[in-house]
Order: sequence, then C-alpha cells, then structure tokens
Amino acid sequence: MQNKENFQDYMFIDDDEDINIRQKVEKYLYYWKWFVLGLFLALMSAYFYLRYTPNSYEVSTTILIDNEDGGGLPTELAAFEELGLGGGNSKNIENEMGILTSRSLMTRVVNKLELNISYFKEGNVINQEIYKDDLPFKTAFFIKDSTFFWRRTAFTVKILSDTKFELSHGEETPAVTHTYGEKIAITDGELIITPKQITEADINTVYIVSTAPIKDVANAYRNSIDVSLWNKKASILKLTLRSPVKIKAERILDELVLQYNKDAIEYKSLIGNNTNTFINERLELIEDDLRKVDKTAERFKSSNKLTDITVETGIVLQTNSEVGKEIIDLRTQLKLVDYVLENMNPDSDNLIPENLGLNSNQVNSSTTQYNILLLERNRLMQSSGKNNPVLLNLNAQLSQLYNSINQGLANLKRSLTISLGQAQSQEKRIDNKITSAPKKERQYRDIQRQQQIVETLYLFLLKKREENSISLAVTVPNAKLIDSADGSYYPVSPNKKMIYVIALLFGFLIPFVIISIIFMLDTKIRNQEDVEDSLKAPIIGNIPKTLDKNKILTKSDRGNIAEAFRMLRTNMNFMLGNLKDSSKTIYITSTIPGEGKTFVAINLATVLAMSNKKVLLIGADIRKPKVAEYLEMPTTDKGLSVFMADNSVDIKNIIEPAKNGEFDIIQSGMVPPNPSELLINGRFDEALNYGKLHYDYVIVDTAPVNMVTDTLQIASKADLFIYMVRANYLDKSLLDVPVKLYNEKRIPNMSVVINGTDVKKGYGYGYGYGEDDVKTSWFKRLTSKS
Repeated sequence: MQNKENFQDYMFIDDDEDINIRQKVEKYLYYWKWFVLGLFLALMSAYFYLRYTPNSYEVSTTILIDNEDGGGLPTELAAFEELGLGGGNSKNIENEMGILTSRSLMTRVVNKLELNISYFKEGNVINQEIYKDDLPFKTAFFIKDSTFFWRRTAFTVKILSDTKFELSHGEETPAVTHTYGEKIAITDGELIITPKQITEADINTVYIVSTAPIKDVANAYRNSIDVSLWNKKASILKLTLRSPVKIKAERILDELVLQYNKDAIEYKSLIGNNTNTFINERLELIEDDLRKVDKTAERFKSSNKLTDITVETGIVLQTNSEVGKEIIDLRTQLKLVDYVLENMNPDSDNLIPENLGLNSNQVNSSTTQYNILLLERNRLMQSSGKNNPVLLNLNAQLSQLYNSINQGLANLKRSLTISLGQAQSQEKRIDNKITSAPKKERQYRDIQRQQQIVETLYLFLLKKREENSISLAVTVPNAKLIDSADGSYYPVSPNKKMIYVIALLFGFLIPFVIISIIFMLDTKIRNQEDVEDSLKAPIIGNIPKTLDKNKILTKSDRGNIAEAFRMLRTNMNFMLGNLKDSSKTIYITSTIPGEGKTFVAINLATVLAMSNKKVLLIGADIRKPKVAEYLEMPTTDKGLSVFMADNSVDIKNIIEPAKNGEFDIIQSGMVPPNPSELLINGRFDEALNYGKLHYDYVIVDTAPVNMVTDTLQIASKADLFIYMVRANYLDKSLLDVPVKLYNEKRIPNMSVVINGTDVKKGYGYGYGYGEDDVKTSWFKRLTSKS
C-alpha cells in the first residue's frame, strides 16, 4: 500500500501543469487545418467586404455662433429693450444646434442641391455613387406633378457616343435611344439630358439616376449630421458628416451653413422691417401730440400776456438763495463772537480761542499775540517772583491786548448785527416777489412739462428709426464661418486594419468555438485528464493508438508502442515493489469488451519475457476468448475451461508456448455453459498456484466487469489489478463502474492503463523513440527541442 501511495505521488509530480497546458493546446492544434481554413475564409471575407464596401469620408466645418452678449434680442430690437419691452437672455447654443439639424432647414438644403436625385455608376458587383458635378452629362427635370419627387423612381442612362445615349426604365421597359438635348417624356413630366464632357472612357458606361422622397432624404441627412460644441467655454460649433462622396458632403455642409445664415438674416430683416413700421406709426401719433401741446402753450401765454417768466423767476430764486446763505453766515459769526466773549477772563491763565473763522483780521491777530505772551508769562512765573520787571512788563502788555480784543469783539458784534438786519429785510422782499407770482405761471409750467415729455419721446424714436435703418442695411449672418467644409484625404471607414484584425479574430475564434462545442458534446474518453477527473486510481500506462490492431511486440521494436509497454512494465514493478522475490499475479480487465485488455495482456507478457522473466498468460475470459486469435494460434479443445471442469486433467497438459516462444499460455478453451461456477470451484486457484510456483509473472486476461461477475469472483487472488480504459471508445458515463469498484475496494491494488490514445491529437504522452505507425506532432517535436 505504501508503494501505491508513493507511485500516486510520483505520477502527480510528473504530471506538471505546463504539460497539461501543452496537451490542451495540442488538442486544438490537431485541428490546425480548421484554423487555417477559418483564417483563410475570414481574410477573404474581409477582403471582399473591403473591396465592395464604399469608402466613407468624414467632412467637417466649424462656425462661430453670434451670442449677442448685449441682449437676447437681435440688434433691431434694441429700442424695445431700452423701453423695457425686450428680453435679457442671450442666445441658447443648444437651440442653435437644434436649428442646424431641423427638418425644415435640411429640406431646403435637399431642394437647393437636388439631393433627392442620386447618380450611380454601374459596376460588376456594386454601383458606385457619383456626385452630379462629376457626371459627363447634366439632367434637367421639368415636372408637372409636384408629387414626382415624393416617389421612388429610377432609370438608366447608357452613353453611346458624344451625341446619343440610351434611356431605359427598369428591366421590363425596352431601352430607347435619344439625342442629347431632346425632350424625353417621363412620368408626370419631361426630362432633358445634355452632355458636359464625354470622353472615350465614358462610352458604353451605364449610369443609374434614382429619385427618392425629399422627406426621407432630409431625415436621413439630418440624422447623419453631427453637431457638437467645439469648446464648452466658446460658442463654436463643429458640424460633421460622413458620406461615400466627399464633394457631396462638402456641398451639403456649406449649403447648410448658408441656409442657416439666410434664415437668420431673413428673420432679422423681418424684425427690422416690423420695427421700422412700428416706429413710423408711433412717430405720426407723437407728432400730432407735440403739435397740440405747442399750440396749447402758445394760446396760454397769449391769453395771459406772459413774457419769459421762467428766466425772471430763476434770477429771483438765485438771489433769494444767496441772501439766505448770507444770513446763515452772519448768524454763525455772531455765535462765534459770543463764544469768544464767554471764554475771555482777564484774571484767568486760559488762552483765548483763535482761528475760529471770525471775519476780523484785527481780532484774530491780537488774539494770537495775546496767547503767545500769556504762554511766555506763565513760563517766567515758574522761575521768578511777582516783582520781576520782565514779568511786570508782560502783564502790562497782556492787559492792553485783552482790552483791544474785547473792544474789537464788541465792534464786530455790532457790525454783524447791523448786516444781519439788512439781509433779513432783503429776504422778506424777495419772498414777497416769489409769493406774488401768479397762479397762471404754475399752470404754464405744467404745460411746458408735458411739452418736454412729448418732445423727448419724439426725438428718441427718431434716433431709433435711424439706428434700425442702419441695421437693416448691414444685417450680419447669425454664424461666422471659421473653417469651410473640408474632408479627410483618406476614408475613415471602413477601417481596413480593424476589419482585418476582427477577421483574424473571428477566423480563429469560430473554429475554436466549434471545436470546443465538439469537445463539450463529446461523451467519449479522449485523454488521461478525462480519467483523472473521475477516477483517482494511479495511472501506470498510456498505450498510443496503433493502426495494427493485432500488433505483437518483438525485441527489435523501438517505437512508441514498444516504449509505452516498457514504461508500463517499469511502473507495474514499482506498484509490486513489496513482492520483489516472489511470483506476481497480474489481472487485466476492462469495463466493456473491445478496450484492448487481451492486446495489452499479450504485449505485457512479451515485454516481461524480454527482461528474462518466466511469464504465464492465462486466458480467464472463458466466455469470449481472444488470446489464441491475437497470437494466431490454433484453438485447442483443452484449455482452462476443460481443466476447471475435469479434475482428471493435469495443468501441465494445458500449458503451451506462445507462437513467438517468449512466454507460455493457457488458452481459455471451449466456452462452457456455466463459466461463473467453474471459476469458483477451486480448480482456477490450482492453476494460479502452479503458475506462481513455476513462473515469475502470471498474467490473467479476465472478462469485462460491467458484463459479467466472473472477474469479481476471482479478484481476491490478484497482486495487481490493471484496469483498461480505451480512449475514443469508452463512454464517460461508464467510468462510474471503475470509480465505484475503486472506492469500495472491491478490486485489490487497482491501477489504470489508458489504451488507444491519439498522439496526433495531443492525447496522452509520446515517448519519442524511433518511428511508429503514429507520428509525433510537429508541435511536440518543436517544444521538445526547446
């Protein structure tokens, strides 16, 4: 048991992850032709797709939208803004983007450029669209029915020469030859085709002219045009259009911007004209009101004999204001004089206030001198006595200045009192003149005020009428063209590199997916991993597939089959390591017939005999014997079944050498009616005991365990049980049989040998010695060298 566990560890260590990955890769590489075919078909599909898919060019133009920061309304409505009648919001850039993709605007573009009429040059596989400017002829429709361009029609023009062409309507209508310039009757109208520049290359060239409903064409183009904001902080829009005809896309974008500006100009002109009409109507009404007010003022002044009272009244009011100001100044001076007198005291050492704004230079000068002498005296008094001559002199001067100041203030007060009285008298006289103004003058002022209001409004409207006229004369478009429509030099679609990359990807993935699905739906055992996923018994051998189903090894064999059996011999001895000096009994069985147990039993006996071992092969599958057939030996009447049925038969009489003479065999003999009973009557044990006494190895070819119970009845006598699993033959569901037998330990020392693995498919392991019926894959040879 210890040897068995060690062998399991050995097998798991040998089964590296990188080998498993290589095996999985080799499984798919077996179908490398599928991948090559898939890649070839994908690349050819991509080539033809690119060959017959029209190139698409990207054309773009950029415009600057006038945001009119001065106000939300156009310049023509500025007058209403100043009157409080206009809005204050600037243009919404999203609204302009919506207008650029509107159906009405695109419909005008379609009508202007006649986009509902398409021209195609007939090709072998697909027709190539051509813009009308590039045609060698020009078409002119004279349609009576306005609904003609709302239907889908088509006709072909075949150029015959520089003077004639052939026109046909569909396959059912025969072609008719016409001359250029000839009027041709068509549905609901007439058509004239004139030549432009017909060359030799245009002769016998067929052009298809088709019309489509204008509404459908307009919707198609408006959905194809992308309008995006160039910068979030700017009002620059980028218009982009993809088309197989570059010049056609350029014309569409240029015309779209042109129609957009035309609409804006018409809108502004409409507003300007309406504004001008409104202003003229208002001016007529205001002129009438102004005339009425002027006549009212004239009649009022004439009837009341009034002169220019306004000027006189102004003078009186100005004089009254000046007198009032003088009274205030005089009263202020009197207050200041009283304030100074109140603060003067000859016995005090306080200074007399100065620089108070008194209108007496004498008083101000004396006050300054007095304060200077007072400060000097006070300083001397601190350092000298009262009888100091200097101090006495200063006191005398201060007394004299004090009296002078006091007298000057008194004189100033009397003068100010007299002036104040005079000013008050003058103020009373002026007040009498103002209060005596007649009531009619105030009435005249009301008339004059109304006159000024009407005149101001009249002048304002005159100014706005001139501004509006100037705006109408220089109306600017709504969008400023920054970059005119221009397209890429190279087509933006189809993207050749991307198409080929996608083709390569699909060319690889589709075969991969198909093969993976085949693997998923495959219920057969294909490789060692399929066995290991379910059965945990050690795998001691992996026999490659051979084209010769009855191949028997010889000493000269050095191919994969021979090396596989030599490896099986080595691994088997490892499993039987605790029986080194005794004979070994090896049972070989399988789940169902046809898994190669007899083939393995014979070749295992052969390789054991090659190592100078005595080997006895017993054909214990007495229900369906195959040993003699494999060895191409004549079937004998004596065999294991006869030995077990007749106690008088000696074991030596049923043993015979194999055809190659390398080992001995006991044939199964005749098929008995009761094989199960014979196997358990004791005679089989005698045959095994004889073999163990006279041979180094006893190999027993038993019956399949899923068919009959024969093998399980004699299983306990085995030293090693080799369970055969044939790849590409046994169904995965039947692995439950060996799994159950292994888990329940109903078979002693069970090991597994996988038979028929396909090395070309990457199943199993190749041994790489010599040549065999199955060649090693190129990938395995490559990886083995690395």
